[in-house]
Amino acid sequence: MPPLDPVALLTAYDAQLRGHPPDPMPVGWTVERDGAVLRHYTEHGGFIGYRSVADLAPDDLDALIARQRDIFAARAEPVEWKWHGHDLPTDLPDRLVAAGFVPEERETVVVGLAEPLTVDPVTAPEGVHLREVTESADLQRIAAMESAVWNEDRSWLAEGLAAELAADPSSLTILVAEAGHDVVSAGWVRYSKGTEFASLWGGSTLPSWRRRGIYRALVAARAQLAFVGGYRYLQVDASENSRPILERLGFVGLTVTVPYVFTPAAAQA
Repeated sequence: MPPLDPVALLTAYDAQLRGHPPDPMPVGWTVERDGAVLRHYTEHGGFIGYRSVADLAPDDLDALIARQRDIFAARAEPVEWKWHGHDLPTDLPDRLVAAGFVPEERETVVVGLAEPLTVDPVTAPEGVHLREVTESADLQRIAAMESAVWNEDRSWLAEGLAAELAADPSSLTILVAEAGHDVVSAGWVRYSKGTEFASLWGGSTLPSWRRRGIYRALVAARAQLAFVGGYRYLQVDASENSRPILERLGFVGLTVTVPYVFTPAAAQA
């Protein structure tokens, strides 16, 4: 099998995954187009997505950024502007910071082929089994596990996943890794309809269960689901912890991404 071409894949990623409203729209979400960007209103704040803002004049770009900030400030809600390393203009991060947005953890957009990950059976470590979940109680257990891993309240995650399932149960598959009655890790795969891509999310694992192959098993299980569903590529916004694992599985890096977040004072109270 020939090696993956990161340049061609980045072009496909931009064209197929960026600048499009969610399909289907999760329950409780709304999306508005504002020039070059899509403004998403979600259950836990806002999100700004776009294909490109490169054609905007500098003053128009600054006004567009400020408008997103001010809309969510009036709502007392945080908003994330998802920047990618190949976005133009090159000083876009400086413009976001000047408008009050704060960069968070940098990740790497990686893409791999689904089919090679389906060759071997999915093998979870001894004492751990994977299970598909849809019920509210299981989604709340996932949120509790994520909250414990990250030492912050992630109860909103259960609500968000439930909203996606309510909009279209076929739009994603959610898996938990359980040891006895405990959720020790979880991951979900979102299917981007009309594209070649499925995206992998989650993968957080309780510290005492790390380095046992759980993350890798979750990747393989979701690769099989995506491949059966007709998706050629798997895309991940990979942290520095997961990126090396994914690269060993054949994923290649395309670009970096950083969430720039504006949090109004009222939302911090």
